[in-house]
Amino acid sequence: MPGRNLEKIYFEDSFYHVYNRGVNKELLFRETTDYVVFLSLFKRYLGKSPVNNKVGGEYPWLHKDIELLAFCLMPNHFHALVYQIKRDSMTKLLKALSTSYGMYFNKKYQRIGPLFQSRFKASLINRDEYLQHISRYIHLNPKNYRSWEFSSLPYYFNERKAVWVRPRRILELFDSTTDYRKFLEDYEGYKRDLDMIKSELANF
Repeated sequence: MPGRNLEKIYFEDSFYHVYNRGVNKELLFRETTDYVVFLSLFKRYLGKSPVNNKVGGEYPWLHKDIELLAFCLMPNHFHALVYQIKRDSMTKLLKALSTSYGMYFNKKYQRIGPLFQSRFKASLINRDEYLQHISRYIHLNPKNYRSWEFSSLPYYFNERKAVWVRPRRILELFDSTTDYRKFLEDYEGYKRDLDMIKSELANF
């Protein structure tokens, strides 16, 4: 059996669905400021230019190595869809994010120990249909997905713009942003039914 600490190998020029949750399902984001800080870390590592820390050193800069295609931050977990250009860029990004955010969170809330449940999970996506589905799944995570502030959906509809969010590879699979909006809406009814069935099974 492979060792638990064995470094996983990911592929270059590949799409991945990345996700993680709080340890023991604890909250990762307790208030709005926490979401904002997490998003600012995406900007730090994926922005157009490198950012220096307080002592003049450079934070990891991965703008040319990985693209953030979609994301959604939920109270106790997060999802991201990325296109990894260099083989180790996803690992570098998630390590930097979890370390920086964990330090911020522990200091703010006077806690110690790991914040995240484990090392991040990453699923390889190798079909366009799966790619479409994952972007929709991520964006429909919140019940109020249209007004949820902490997902990439506003960037898909040109309601917000940032160089560190790059939805182009997903939107190119559709004829227009209107088609993508309809793609989301077509799934709403099915998702409600699915959630209801899961809830009934859980209470069985």
